[in-house]
Amino acid sequence: MKIQPECLPCLIKRCLYEIELAGKNREVSKKAMVKAMETLAREFDPSRCSASIATEVHRAVYQTLDCKDPYREMKRRSNEVALSLLPKVEAIIKNSRDPLKAAIVCSIIGNILDFGIKGGSSRPENLEKDFERFYREGLGYSDYDEFREILLNARRVTLFTDNCGEIVFDKLLCREIKRLKPELKLTLVVKGEPVLSDATREDAENLSFREVVDEIMDTGTFAVGLDIENMPENLRKNLEETDLIICKGMANYEVFSETNYRPIVYLLRTKCEPIARSIGVKTNINILKVFT
Repeated sequence: MKIQPECLPCLIKRCLYEIELAGKNREVSKKAMVKAMETLAREFDPSRCSASIATEVHRAVYQTLDCKDPYREMKRRSNEVALSLLPKVEAIIKNSRDPLKAAIVCSIIGNILDFGIKGGSSRPENLEKDFERFYREGLGYSDYDEFREILLNARRVTLFTDNCGEIVFDKLLCREIKRLKPELKLTLVVKGEPVLSDATREDAENLSFREVVDEIMDTGTFAVGLDIENMPENLRKNLEETDLIICKGMANYEVFSETNYRPIVYLLRTKCEPIARSIGVKTNINILKVFT
C-alpha cells in the first residue's frame, strides 16, 4: 500500500507515544520527536510503501532514544493478558461448530493489541472486557470458504505474525490448521528485531510454538512489517515455495499488497481508513480477505 495523507499524522502520533513509553528526559525526548519529523519530511514520497517509510521514521526515533525496545513492558503485559484469557478462548474454539473459523476470529481479535494509534487499545488490560464483544461481531468480511479450500490443497503454509498478545491466539490458529491437515508444513515468521509491539523469536519460543509449527523464521531486520529487499535468503526461498501466505495485521498488508506473492490471506482488524479503503472493506471490522 502506498502511503496516504492520513498516514502522516498517525505516524507522528505513534512516535510520540513510543517516546513517552521510553521514559527519557525532556531533552532526549524532544530530540527524538524532531528526528521523527525530519525523517518523515525527508522520506515521504507518495509512490513509496507506507510501511517502508514508517520503518525509517521509527528507526530514527529508536536510535535517538538509544532504546532498542520501548514497547517491551507493553508487550509483556499483552502476552500476560492474552494468556489469562486462554482457557476462555480455548473453550470457545472447542465448543464451536467450526473450530478453525472460531480460531481465526479469536486470532484477529488479538489484533486490537496495537498501541498509540486510532482503533487500537489504550492498554492491554482492555482486551479482558472487550474480547466477547469483538467475538460476537464475527467476521465483517469473509472469504473463509475460499481460504479453507486453498488450505486443504496446500502442502506448505507460512504465517506472518503481528503483535504480542495477538501471537498467543495465533498459536491456537496454528494448532487448528495442523489439526485440519497434519501433513502440511507450517512455518511461523516473527520479527527479526524488536519493532513497535510486534512479536519476536523470544515470544515464539516462550510460548512453545514448536508444539504447533514445523519451523520458525524471522524477518531478519528492523522493519515495520517486512523489508522485502533485505529479508534473509531462507525466508525469500520459503516465500517462493510456499503454497499459501497468511498475514496477520495491517503492517503486513501494507508490505505484501505491494508484491505479487499469491495466494495470500489477510487476517486483521481494519483500524484505519487507508487500509480499509485499499482492501475495499469497512473500517473497524474483523476481516479474512483472500487474494489469488
